[in-house]
Amino acid sequence: MTGREPLVKILPGALRGRERDGVLLFAGIPYAAPVTGARRWAAPEPHEGWSGMRDARRFGPAAPQRPGTGLTAAPHAWDEDCLTLNVTTPALDDARRPVLFWIHGGGFLTGKGGIPWYDGSSFARRGDVVTVSINYRLGALGFIHLDPLLPGIPGAGLLGLHDQIAALEWVRDHIAAFGGDPGRVTIAGESAGAMSVGTLLGMPRARGLFHGAIAQSGACHHTHGTTRAGDIAGRLIAALGSPGDADALRALDVDAILDAQQQVQAALAAEPASAGGISALPFQPVVDRDALPAPPLDAVRAGSVRDVPLLVGTNRDETTLFGYHQTDDRRLERLAGHIFSDAEAAIAAYRATRPEASPGELATAITTDQIFRIPAVRLCEAQHAAGGDVFAYEFSWRSRAFGGKLGATHALEVPFAFHTLDRPGVEVFLGEGPLPTDLAAATHAAWTAFVRTGDPNADALGVAWPRYAAGSRRVLELGDAIRPLEDPGGAERALWDGLL
Repeated sequence: MTGREPLVKILPGALRGRERDGVLLFAGIPYAAPVTGARRWAAPEPHEGWSGMRDARRFGPAAPQRPGTGLTAAPHAWDEDCLTLNVTTPALDDARRPVLFWIHGGGFLTGKGGIPWYDGSSFARRGDVVTVSINYRLGALGFIHLDPLLPGIPGAGLLGLHDQIAALEWVRDHIAAFGGDPGRVTIAGESAGAMSVGTLLGMPRARGLFHGAIAQSGACHHTHGTTRAGDIAGRLIAALGSPGDADALRALDVDAILDAQQQVQAALAAEPASAGGISALPFQPVVDRDALPAPPLDAVRAGSVRDVPLLVGTNRDETTLFGYHQTDDRRLERLAGHIFSDAEAAIAAYRATRPEASPGELATAITTDQIFRIPAVRLCEAQHAAGGDVFAYEFSWRSRAFGGKLGATHALEVPFAFHTLDRPGVEVFLGEGPLPTDLAAATHAAWTAFVRTGDPNADALGVAWPRYAAGSRRVLELGDAIRPLEDPGGAERALWDGLL
């Protein structure tokens, strides 16, 4: 049955949703008060609620942003009043279903929770799981360390994470009305969403709000210390014409802030360190002595989430999406020189396991390791050392798009995890040919099993998914073959000892 308009009552007010093929959607629900005007760069506060019936049939606007790449290439309608979430559920009852809490990616600059790739319908139908997707503040509005320059705006370097915690608190308080269990919440995300997951693992205020975590192509490494964050903030203030105080900054037009963001990002990308991808994320969480008192990886290693099972992985060719496969010999040497003390030896080590690789393929392998795979390995090591459960994967299915040049690129696993291969835009990413429905069914079944039990083992995989351990470093490959691998890329991994 399609077309029913389900109703639900929560403390802030009543909501009217929509139904399609037996799955219920409530979209654009405010989880915090508007963060506009004088409340720009303020911590999220509870929404005051509404009278009457609120229309929750359409997704809310994204956070302010400029178009990005990949999933975020299309322009999104945005508004500074953006702190909303979406709930997909099988039914409004007291079944207390497990909850998947999804944090979108986009480099902390772009994206939104309400895109077709993140449709939770299959989780509802196949797994009896409630899915929540969220918007949170991005760019300088969510991740800029302003307080040392303009006193009166403390904690701004973590506002995007505080938004995510506010949404988790909303789930704790209200998800039971949607058939969900606030005691069985798995946080998950891809790219910057996974980096957000990694940061939440180290935030004391987030503890107890989630009970499992999935990090897809992101881990605990992408945070700024206050020195680096202060430098970026200074560049932003200069690009904005050096507003005199916090009130003047809050009074600026949002478009001016977005323009300044782009200036800062372009300037940082032109600096030598950008050859290794480090400065591609100028706006990201800032380690703060109160809310994030230590780098999140240190917190994980100390046992902050010892009782929280983790599912962590990366794609084999992440950085083709960012053009690294087009690298020539000169740029490869320059790139390796910014990372390794002996660039020639490092390139030779990568070439030893890829004797026919082009300079672009070697650059892809090196930057995939630097930005994604080695941080994932470090997170797995830290959780295992703390005595917690962790399962690791490598997604290896190769896109057929652009003549196969993308390989298993960044974000390619997302429609497999959500079982949304038939959604708009996915076919362009996959390329021509039959849909890989078997791999999608297996991947989706593993994610569903993890959300339900904290263990991704599922019959559809056809093999056992081993726990990660420092001795064996076993990882499950998800590709044309689904099989366990022992320490994949071990020779290259050893090059990063003492780095990252």
